[in-house]
Amino acid sequence: MKNADLASKKQEIGATVVINHRVRDDRLAEYNGWLDEIDPLCKKAPGHLDSQIIRPVGGVTATYTIILRFENRDYLENWMKSEERNRLIDAVRPMLAKDDDFYIQSGLDFWFTPDGARAQVPVSWKQFLVTWSAIFPLALGVPLVVGPVLRYLGFEPNLYADNLFITGVIVFLMVYVVMPRYTKIVGRWLFN
Repeated sequence: MKNADLASKKQEIGATVVINHRVRDDRLAEYNGWLDEIDPLCKKAPGHLDSQIIRPVGGVTATYTIILRFENRDYLENWMKSEERNRLIDAVRPMLAKDDDFYIQSGLDFWFTPDGARAQVPVSWKQFLVTWSAIFPLALGVPLVVGPVLRYLGFEPNLYADNLFITGVIVFLMVYVVMPRYTKIVGRWLFN
């Protein structure tokens, strides 16, 4: 692969890391204190977009899943290799039953995890229901707003142009507004 191809691949919009920590039972309180320390530092990192912490469900799961989204892969890799993070990972290792386990994905992959990934993956029917229930109201409401805005801006009615703008707004809202918040709300059910 050429250097230009590598550079453009690293600049893909959106990059996500999924981190899994299996915490020793006798260190749970200490680990939660560690989360309270690392989370604000991560949120201050350049390019940070969103963080989610999915806590274990008693009797069902024993793994903390932390999902971090950054503007691009460079910002994400800078955080993952930062001195602050490395210092805190060294501090958390004695609390973990297994070492710091993570994988990085770019683009829209943060919604769903591919086959063979090490993280807990929601069943397909739950992914379908969550995505559908998020897109349905947007598909109903966004055209009611975008159409009049386009007319106000002087665009003539055009099926293709209107749909280009409408779908662009829906995808933007799904990626940056709806799904990060919605998956937090339904996270317990989604990963149960």
